Formats: sequence, structure tokens, C-alpha cells
Amino acid sequence: MPSFNFSTTGKEVVAAFPSSVAGKTFLITGPSHSSIGAEIAQSLAHGSPSQIILLGRSEARIGPVIEAMAAINPSITIKLVLVDLADQSSIRAAAVKINDDAGIEKIDAVINCAGIMARPTFEVTKDGIEAQFGSNHIGHFLLTNLILGKVLEAGAQGGARVVNVSSTGFELGPVRFEDWNFNEGKEYNEWLAYAQSKTGIVLYTVALANKLKSKGVQSFALQPGFVMESNLGKHVQPESWTSALTIANETSGGKEIKMEQPKTLQQGASTALVAALDPSIAASSGGFLQDCVLRPVEQAYAKGEENADKLWALSEKLVGEKFDL
Repeated sequence: MPSFNFSTTGKEVVAAFPSSVAGKTFLITGPSHSSIGAEIAQSLAHGSPSQIILLGRSEARIGPVIEAMAAINPSITIKLVLVDLADQSSIRAAAVKINDDAGIEKIDAVINCAGIMARPTFEVTKDGIEAQFGSNHIGHFLLTNLILGKVLEAGAQGGARVVNVSSTGFELGPVRFEDWNFNEGKEYNEWLAYAQSKTGIVLYTVALANKLKSKGVQSFALQPGFVMESNLGKHVQPESWTSALTIANETSGGKEIKMEQPKTLQQGASTALVAALDPSIAASSGGFLQDCVLRPVEQAYAKGEENADKLWALSEKLVGEKFDL
């Protein structure tokens, strides 16, 4: 088996698992130019997938990525579906478009990569949910569950994956099950809100793994790395990083926490691609990866079936729909 680490690139992962890419259909959220999602898409293009479906808000920002992919391999079918993950009506419209597309018979891997980080002021989605929790977790929860039929079709034909890009930011705090909007912003903290969204992603991954284990579908969450080149941190000021580090050390149980070494976009794409492509990790569905390998989740609030079920129930409440998988 190939050996991966901190420095592994997305292209190296794609090259290592040709049969996991060739002829497959991938759906990726957050593929705007200069993003990890874009780098994942462009890396996959080197492996001759059948189809890549890109979901994002801006055609102008995704257009250059589509051009780059077409230049790498013009035989790939590339589809763009515009969606705003902070607007549930937009998500539902995008899901209808995907489900009604006869050219998308199945989806072999969903890679939920879109996200926002550390918004300095309290904001809510169109549906009144704190912006980071609403976009990063709830938006992906709704989207993925609405298109899950296409994923289950791939699962029945040999296996499928749902990959949710989280962050070690989940270690900063739990989901506030009784007060996800931080007392309507009066108690808002940008990093605790970010942590809530990323813990939600970890627990959603556990819930999906439990619910789909008999249906040929695995799910993984991951930390892509500290990627300064990405546009994710555009809201974050230098002093805000210091604040995040302070919270991390206050919640670490005495272990000294330091800023991670930065990665390039190519290095940042690699762990999500391992999660999507590596057949050797299938038995660890529900797991968390960092630097291309599985690692334990130590925080009690971010693991366990009880917490996962509680998160699922809250997510259903916030989208106004039950999903009995």
C-alpha cells in the first residue's frame, strides 16, 4: 500500500488509486478558484473520471477551475450546479436539478468541501441559523441527504463514499444543542461558532456511517490542513489566530497546542482524496483523517452514537424534514 503523510499531494493520491477514479462520478462542493475544493477537482481530472459535478455560488469563480480541468482531460463531463449553502431553498432547487438529471445515474463520491471560517460578527443564514453552523454543517446535511439516492445507487453497484471536510477546529468546542445561535448573537464567539460547525460535521459523519453501513456507503471526516493559499481564511485577522490558539490551549487538558505548519493547496487536497479513494480504510467508516491517515477523535462531545443521533435530530429540526435512512 502507498505511504502517505503531511507532504502528500492530491495528484499523488489520485495516481495511487486509478481504479477508484477512472469512470467514476464525483460531486464536490466549494470548488471556487484558489480553494481546496478546486484543487481536489483538478487532481481528480488527472485520473480520468467519467463525470465531475461542481456545486458553488459563483459561476465566475468556478469557471477558471472548469477550464483547467478541461485542459487536463477534455473527455470528462463537467457539470456546474449553482447553490448557496446558506439558503435551504437554493439547496433544494440544486438537489432537484441533480436528481432529475438523467446523465447522473449514480454518484460514487460526494466531497463536501465548501465552508466559511471565523466570521468576525454574528450572522445568520437565510433560514435564521448562525452562518457557520448553517452553511458548513446544516447546508451539507440537507444537500447530501436530498441526493443520497444517487449515492446509494453507487453503493449498491460496488461502493460509494461521503467525505465531509471538517477541521481540527472541532477541538475548540461542541455543538450547542440548546443554543446553536449563541443567545441570538449576544454570546457569539467566531471560533466557538466555527468549532460548533466542524463538530457538527464530525458527528454527521458518524451518523451517516452508522445509518449506511449495510448499504455499501462509507463516510469520513477530515482535517485538510492549514492552507494559507486557500480563500477560506479571508475574514481572519492575525490577532484572531492568536485568539484561536488561546482557546485551543484552554481546552486541551494541559497539552500545549501550537499552530500547524502550513500546507500548499495540493497538500491540502490530499487527505480528502484519501478519504474518497483509498479502499483500505473502508472498515473504518465514520473515522477522522489528518495528514492522509486515520487518527482518533478524543473529545467525548465529538464521538459516539448518542451524540451523533442528537445532532441528526437537531439537523432535521433545522431543515424541517426527517430523513429515515
